[in-house]
Amino acid sequence: MKLDKIKRIYFVGIGGIGMSALARYFKNRGCEVCGYDKTRTTLTIALEQEGIAISYVDEVFSLPVDFLTNDEYTLVVYTPAIPKNSALLHYFQEQGFVMKKRSEVLGIISEGQFCIAVAGTHGKTTTSSIIAHVLTATGFGCTAFLGGIASNYNSNFLLGTNHVVVVEADEYDRSFLTLHPDISVITSMDADHLDIYGDANQLQESFRLFAGQLKPEGTLFVKAGLPLEGGLNYSAGMDSPIKGENIRVAGSKFVFDYVDGAVEISDVALMLPGKHNVENAVAAIAVALKLGIDADQIKGAIASFKGVKRRFEYIVNTKNHIYIDDYAHHPEELKACFHAVRQLYPEKKMTVIFQPHLFSRTRDFADGFAAVLSTVDDLILLDIYPARELPIEGVDSAFLLDKITLKSKEICAKDLVLERIKTKNPELLITVGAGDIDTLIQPLKTNFTNV
Repeated sequence: MKLDKIKRIYFVGIGGIGMSALARYFKNRGCEVCGYDKTRTTLTIALEQEGIAISYVDEVFSLPVDFLTNDEYTLVVYTPAIPKNSALLHYFQEQGFVMKKRSEVLGIISEGQFCIAVAGTHGKTTTSSIIAHVLTATGFGCTAFLGGIASNYNSNFLLGTNHVVVVEADEYDRSFLTLHPDISVITSMDADHLDIYGDANQLQESFRLFAGQLKPEGTLFVKAGLPLEGGLNYSAGMDSPIKGENIRVAGSKFVFDYVDGAVEISDVALMLPGKHNVENAVAAIAVALKLGIDADQIKGAIASFKGVKRRFEYIVNTKNHIYIDDYAHHPEELKACFHAVRQLYPEKKMTVIFQPHLFSRTRDFADGFAAVLSTVDDLILLDIYPARELPIEGVDSAFLLDKITLKSKEICAKDLVLERIKTKNPELLITVGAGDIDTLIQPLKTNFTNV
């Protein structure tokens, strides 16, 4: 289906971070946009305020009249998170509507445009957001579909006036293979989504296929050390052609020098903490330089990047309490988050609330989770957030807790967490996870601000 033929579009699962960005894009194109989601959230409320009709009932009677009959101008977009027995999905399939996954629609949008795609099992949201911000802040411009809410814009969607598109290339169910980028960035290839891939080798092969999707004159940037040949390697502190070096903490910022053999940018200041975020910024700088953007302008844009919601986001930062929230839900992400916290606050006791995400991920990486969670000072473990999965026998939070060597550890029901935190009154609190742990953010913030 060609982009200019789409007049009406219905999103099944419109509240997803990637789906909502697409909904905003098509609304800006003047299309009739509607959708369904299971739960009303801050994001769906924002979409409603932007003029997008949303139903929270998975029944055919909830569909607007224009979407009851199939025609050549109507597209249905769905997410794999929607159950296969969904009444709406069944109706659209039965009526023969054109149905596409989110990734396929990104492929339709980016076709014929200059596409910058960022892939990786982690790091892609921050890296793509930095790239989009640098292009926007320097006046170069772009349209961007982001996997998080960029704090500078309070949105996951940026609308540009040129033909440059920045997208996250999602490895889940190999969906990034619908893209044919002009510039690709691969940030990480750690084992994940083994419920889809089976083993790490299959995941890595999928990334190799993605790298091969690059247009003939395109450019590939790959984080140094990944099991992938070809491309230009970048790193933070490693011996690679493109790198951030002389990394140090100055106040609350990480500062580094960018070097690529042709260009040097000294004293680049980054609000986001951690070596992993320096790596993300190095990749973004390399992309911007490839596009011909001035180095001093890039440096200024990096310094003004405020981050992404739920990516090492300061919720409370006072003399008595620091509360940081992060989306980390893989052992490597947790490790990067905790390391950054230790660098910034080496003397403070770290209390962590962690919500495991998916039974399969908890099972597959139990030892990795246990090792990194054992490095904190005080751990509160929530029940596993199932998302799209059914329970797996023997896999629960008690199974994970038993592997953690930390003395100060406990399992706590989500609705009792606030009382536990009131009792503990920690000076440094971190909430981590990709499920619905974000619903605790505001109550915890209120608790600290009322202390």
